[in-house]
Amino acid sequence: MRKTLQVIAVGGGYFAQFHLEAWQRLPHAQLAAIVEPDPNKQNDLKTRYPSAFITDSLNAATNHVDADIVDIITPPATHQQLITAALHQSPRAIIICQKPFCDNLSAANKVADSAQKLGRTLVVHENFRFQPWYAKIKSMLDTGSLGQALQLTFKLRPGDGQGRNAYLDRQPYFRHMEQFLIHETGIHWVDVFRYLLGEPQAVSADLRKINPHIAGEDAGYFIFHYNNALRAQFDGNRLLDHTANNTRHTMGEMIIEGTEATLYLNGDGEITLRQFNCSQVTKIPYEFNNVGFGADCVFLLQAHVVDHLFTGSPLSNTAADYIKNLHLEKTIYQAAESHSLITVTQR
Repeated sequence: MRKTLQVIAVGGGYFAQFHLEAWQRLPHAQLAAIVEPDPNKQNDLKTRYPSAFITDSLNAATNHVDADIVDIITPPATHQQLITAALHQSPRAIIICQKPFCDNLSAANKVADSAQKLGRTLVVHENFRFQPWYAKIKSMLDTGSLGQALQLTFKLRPGDGQGRNAYLDRQPYFRHMEQFLIHETGIHWVDVFRYLLGEPQAVSADLRKINPHIAGEDAGYFIFHYNNALRAQFDGNRLLDHTANNTRHTMGEMIIEGTEATLYLNGDGEITLRQFNCSQVTKIPYEFNNVGFGADCVFLLQAHVVDHLFTGSPLSNTAADYIKNLHLEKTIYQAAESHSLITVTQR
């Protein structure tokens, strides 16, 4: 393994900036090339990343750089083609792909199968489980700080979905997604709920569209049902906000109720705990780096991949495992359409 990993980043749009900046800060990684077809964005990238090779094609980048990592940071419709190209043009690189992972489950299955057959590692950039508050909550659940957890609720309230100009300033393709709230946003908490609580046995859901200027649903619920009486509810509404210095920091609020204590996560990432039958609320100390997006979760995921390459540590969210999230997403839409409780088929 080389002392400095060579990274090709594919994409120079809004969210790509968090990736590019994080690669610049990671020790033992060099942002060697950036692929971006837009000439105006290319000019900006050349100014901001003068040491990187800027090009409009992945083929040119892979010919120029012997990559250890190819990081795909583009809209879902481009993923299948770019992953397929990276598998063949950069034959030893780990591939990281942004979520939503591909346009649909069929495409995701195809690229995951292709990577597996070639013996290649494909990781989905699902960064919310790397947000420090969820790591802290996971440790508290695992050590029994709440007793038996019986109810989890997350209320998504970013407040960015009102009016005819919703989403235009950051990610305008959101407006045209026929499946939006769950496919683009709720999928984060599909993964977080699995990370915190494990695999659900059944799913129920109710989804609706409020803003008439977008194509897909922007509000609704899904509930994960567990055999041990635990329920986990995602309550999403992109038009409404919550109390936070930055409503995109946690994007909402979480409460987990257990037999011995109740945990609260607020919009600023503060975690508090109230013991059962007690009115006093105690702040739980933990630290996080309040930079970038979601307490630097992009950096933390990328550092996780770099650490895997150097130490062989286990990887979270390989494509083969992430496919479970997409099956649950499909089940949520089916449950909403049929207005029924659907048993999850174990895969």
